[in-house]
Amino acid sequence: MRKEIEKYINENYNALQEYPWEKSPNLTTFKHVNNKKWFALVADIPYEKLQINKDGVVDFINLKNIPEMIGSLRKEKGILPAYHMNKEHWITVLLDGSVEKQKIYDLIEISYDLTRKK
Repeated sequence: MRKEIEKYINENYNALQEYPWEKSPNLTTFKHVNNKKWFALVADIPYEKLQINKDGVVDFINLKNIPEMIGSLRKEKGILPAYHMNKEHWITVLLDGSVEKQKIYDLIEISYDLTRKK
């Protein structure tokens, strides 16, 4: 699902995709062209680091959302407090099939809108 999500962002948003850390080649960011703000971060992580009792590694995307929605979103399967980002404004969405693609697309749109130049 990760490749589909990255392709979707590249095809639908005027964004810069970057791999900012040499030591983390599986971590990519998507930034606005005009203001360089991130609206999405895609990476992978062992499930255990997310306090999920499961073996293996999972792809995820971090997205910004409005604080009033964060609490209810995190009650949904596959949506967690943001990994390594401000948990009041960001969420982590697992890319393991636990969240429908259309829901992820909708969350990307919200994140893009919240971080764009006003």
